[in-house]
Amino acid sequence: MRLRPEDQQAITQAAREVFAPGTAVLVFGSRTDDRRRGGDVDLLIETPAPMPPAELVAHRTRFIAKLYRSLDEQRIDAVITTRGEPDARPVVAAARKTGILLAQL
Repeated sequence: MRLRPEDQQAITQAAREVFAPGTAVLVFGSRTDDRRRGGDVDLLIETPAPMPPAELVAHRTRFIAKLYRSLDEQRIDAVITTRGEPDARPVVAAARKTGILLAQL
């Protein structure tokens, strides 16, 4: 996984500050391939319970804002879904299949 330990720690800390216990954070996409270079940080956030849309947007916004401050404004994509629930988005299926667990809160 191409994330420095301090970046991994910053992502985990931001997730702890924003999301409920039981949330999982997975890294997926180009950052899981040590042979590649560059690319944005793709994160799948799996919450333990569904959130209303307005709450989901607020949580995602707070999380991304914290990461921008910690990760020197790297490009970050965060997709949020509910753990164990079906999600028809292809990006969620790919992240669940190939993602690497970064943190279990």
